Parts: sequence; structure tokens; C-alpha cells
Amino acid sequence: MTSALITGFPGFLAKNIVKELRLQQVFSTIYVLVLPYQVDKAKEMIEEIYTDGKVEQQILIIEGDITIPNANINNEILQQLVKEVEYIWHLAAIYDLAVPKDIAWRVNVQGTKLFNELVMQFIHLKRYVYFSTAYVAGKREGKLLETELIKPMGFKNHYEETKYEAELLVEQLKDKLPVTIIRPGIVRGNSITGETIKFDGPYFFVNMITHLRKLPIFPYLGKSNAYINVVPSDYITKGSIYCSFSEEAISKTLHLTDPKPYPVEEVYRAFVKEITGKYPKGRIPLIIAKASVSLYPIRKILQVEKETLDYLTWQSTFDTTIAESILQKGNIKCADFISSIPSMIDFYNKHKEDPSFHIPIK
Repeated sequence: MTSALITGFPGFLAKNIVKELRLQQVFSTIYVLVLPYQVDKAKEMIEEIYTDGKVEQQILIIEGDITIPNANINNEILQQLVKEVEYIWHLAAIYDLAVPKDIAWRVNVQGTKLFNELVMQFIHLKRYVYFSTAYVAGKREGKLLETELIKPMGFKNHYEETKYEAELLVEQLKDKLPVTIIRPGIVRGNSITGETIKFDGPYFFVNMITHLRKLPIFPYLGKSNAYINVVPSDYITKGSIYCSFSEEAISKTLHLTDPKPYPVEEVYRAFVKEITGKYPKGRIPLIIAKASVSLYPIRKILQVEKETLDYLTWQSTFDTTIAESILQKGNIKCADFISSIPSMIDFYNKHKEDPSFHIPIK
């Protein structure tokens, strides 16, 4: 067996990828790049992962920071890595929709530029897997293709903008390295267990509904015929790993999005029913809802980022032709969103009082 390097640990997707790789017994050693201040948390997570009993496979922490040349990795350790590692998954990024531009640019763009330069040094590299996002499309609408990377007229937030700029940098490596770019949709917890480690993305709607659940009537927010693309973490985990070892996925960009997404209003309706026991009635104009959450005290009480509402009326769908053609060979399919909402809400209800699961609202 060979070795791999994964950035973004101890993040949720990085953790899940490490766990799944161990189940598949792919590598003897998995190196995880960890920021110095997160080392203790990473050690705790590794101890948790080690309960799987796969004693022949080790997880080794490499302290580093992608915003520094060579990720600030000790030179002796670096020389060992560049000779030994054959697979690299780059997940480290700022994923917050409300992130300030300077922080997003430093981590997502400059960090990826510097990490790309580091990856070029690996002499036995068989695959460089970069985790982008389907939302590099920004405000573009219509059917969005995996083969496109077109700069939109604008972006809904700095997260989208900086992930677009970062993907551009990785795209330029496709003629130099065996690259696969993964574009996930909005990630939620495991489709079966509901497990996640933070309540962001679709959970902002869950937060809001939970805090307002005692209202006598629960209204829709505006009126929309848009679709929302939310994917379970286990689909992203298994799909990205399968594509990492597929020769067909070399030099490809893949939408790991839901091939059969639901309309926003249908998802919202299912959330309201699951949380409150009743279906929504009536409507609040979206402009009023946006004005409300633009006020810090209100969005802090509701635990929702104001950028979340921008996705309610975004008229776009993601083409998944390339991803599906590859994943069907591994019998990997995206779980139905609506039918797995109960497990999602059950996990949420068990952990909603734990502040470590919630994103600080700005």
C-alpha cells in the first residue's frame, strides 16, 4: 500500500474521507495537514477514527499552513513526503458564506496557489484531487456544465468568488499533473445517520424554523420555482474517492451534486413539517425576510447567515453527465433528499443545544 496527503483536517469532509479510505484499506499511511492551533482537535479525532481497529493503517499529523510557502512544513518531513505520497486531496479552505473578502482571498486563492506549487514537487504523484464547489458559477443561471468555468457577471458572496479564482489556478495544472476537480453541491450530514460536525448550509433554514416553530402559522419565504442542490456527505465522500482512482476522471471536473434536486419550496415545506409538525401557510415577501436577517440581532437569534436567502431564487441546475457516467460503474448514487430529512433533523435535534455545532453569526 502507498500513502496519501489530505488537507483540511480535522474538517468534516476530510475526516470522512480518511475514515472511508481506511475502510477500503487503500493506504498504509495517511498524512493529514493540520494548522498548529488545531493539532489537539486533530489528535482527538484520530483517536476516534482509530476505534475502527484498522491498526495496520496509520494517520500522521503534519503541522502546516497552506497560506505559507511549502505549507510551512518542516523541510526534512517535506522531503520525505514529496518522495512517498502518491495521492493528494486538497480540501483546506474557508467555506463560510459570510467570510470577509481578505480572509477568503488569503486562504482560498493565495493558499491554493501556494499549495499548487507544493504539489508540483511530488515526484510520484498519481492524482491531485481539488475540492472546489458547484457555486463557482456565481450568479450565472440556467444549466451549468461540468466542462465550463466561465466568469459570471457577479457572485453572491466572497466564498463563491474566491473558490472560482482558486479553481482557475488548479485548472491550469491539468496539462502538468493528473488532476481531478470535485465540485460538490451544498453539503449536509450523512444520509443515513444524519451525522455532521457543524450546522451550516441548509441547517441555517433548520435553525430559523426551529427558533420560530411556535408561530401559529409558519409562512413560506417569498415565492420561488428555483431548485436547491443539497448533497449528503457520504455521497461526496464515496464519490470523490471513487473518482480519485478512476482513470476516466483524470483532467475532469465533476459535479458531485444531486442529479434529481428538489424545488426550494418543496424542501422548505418538508423541513417545516418535520420540525413543527405542520405545513407552511401564507407567504412573507422575500424582500421583508432579507431585510429582517440583515439586522444582526435578528439573524443572531435565528442563527442564520443573511447570504443563505440568496439561494432561494437562484435559477440554475447542475449537469452531472460526466460524474454520473463514472460513478455508475461503482454503483454510487445520491440519496433522495426529502426521504432522508428525518435522520437529518433527528441528529440536529440531539445536538442543537451544543454551541460547538453552530457557526458564529456575524
